[in-house]
Amino acid sequence: MAVGTDGVLIIPAAAEVVRNRDVHYPFRQDSDFSYLTGFPEPDAVAVIVPKRKGGEFVLFCRPRNQEREVWDGHRFGVDGAVAQFGADEAYPLEELDEHLPELLADRKRVFYPLGTDADLDLKVMDWLRAVRGKARAGVSAPTELIASERIVHEQRLIKVRPELELMRRAARISAAAHCRLMRQCRPGMNEQQLEATFIAACAESGARFQAYPPIVGGGRNACTLHYVDNCAELRDGDLVLVDAGCELGGYASDITRTFPVNGCFTPPQRALYQVALEAQQAALAEVRPGKRWNAPHQAALRALTRGLLELGLLEGTKRDVPKLIKEDKYKPFYMHRTGHWLGMDVHDVGDYKRDGRWRELRPGMVLTVEPGLYVGPDAEAPEEFRGIGIRIEDDVLVTEDGHEVLSRDVPKEIAEIEQLMSHAARRGH
Repeated sequence: MAVGTDGVLIIPAAAEVVRNRDVHYPFRQDSDFSYLTGFPEPDAVAVIVPKRKGGEFVLFCRPRNQEREVWDGHRFGVDGAVAQFGADEAYPLEELDEHLPELLADRKRVFYPLGTDADLDLKVMDWLRAVRGKARAGVSAPTELIASERIVHEQRLIKVRPELELMRRAARISAAAHCRLMRQCRPGMNEQQLEATFIAACAESGARFQAYPPIVGGGRNACTLHYVDNCAELRDGDLVLVDAGCELGGYASDITRTFPVNGCFTPPQRALYQVALEAQQAALAEVRPGKRWNAPHQAALRALTRGLLELGLLEGTKRDVPKLIKEDKYKPFYMHRTGHWLGMDVHDVGDYKRDGRWRELRPGMVLTVEPGLYVGPDAEAPEEFRGIGIRIEDDVLVTEDGHEVLSRDVPKEIAEIEQLMSHAARRGH
């Protein structure tokens, strides 16, 4: 194990967060803690001590409490932590200070989320002082403090089969919800109606929570990258951009589609959309083992820049594409990167560079591929393109021989989108 036989790993659970007065936000477990333990409750600490005779996995958690469980629901308690979550030993959380010095004794390194929780930082210092106080008894204290992300996040970056099955299911649920939006969208609806429809569709399929707040931007609102007001009327002749994905079993999906509110692309919308689609296709072609992380982004930039030239949004010829990219001439219309890691977090963990170089893609990595074009209402561009925002995003698994698009069930070709929306309109829903 990466912790080593001379190390200790300490990972805290997430805490409940107050929304207002005595109302809490819905609890969501810390991703690292959930990844390592599967334990779903707040106020817990996992300690992993490789090769410890008494047990390598020790969990500190809330004890059973009949009175509190009447109000807040069932607790697993220390017995449930052992019986149902594989802990070798479990203790009430209030015994943490009593046991941690013993678990740290004669270990050289402590891994924990260094600097992310001031209270935990202080506790670790107290535990180390307690161990040092036993030096005359021949007990040695750890001498190295190392950020736990260094090992946990690299492990999380490569997904294994059970994780991938959850991510496939999450993508299928979200894909079906996106298709429902395309079938139901009509001029005069409100953005929040599409948001509500998406959330309901996911919940009906078993995914109660979203991986992030849905983005539903009609018309010029699609040019705001993280638009979340979702309160404007959807107008006839506009596009609507929907960036939404459910979370299932702690794993995220993240899909974006852009489609016409009335079911038919106008010629300017069609032209810009086709450029974005070709950029995504070029980027997807670069997703395979051995390729560098930056390869899909560079492919998308080349396709987008060529398309912007052809449409007259940039000046020059095709031979100028490398120079235009180097000078960031595309940035008024495309200001973000082409993807990110995807997993337990929607912007998942893992380094993008190693030793100063973009890292190689490996089987088991999951990323998004999401080029876009955003021509703001005040952009220096032909009038017919102003106020159009487009993004096309898919969830992509790197496989042994290429890639698998997990979100492939959502149409993205212009003809497919128009056919789906036209068919729904003829049927009256």
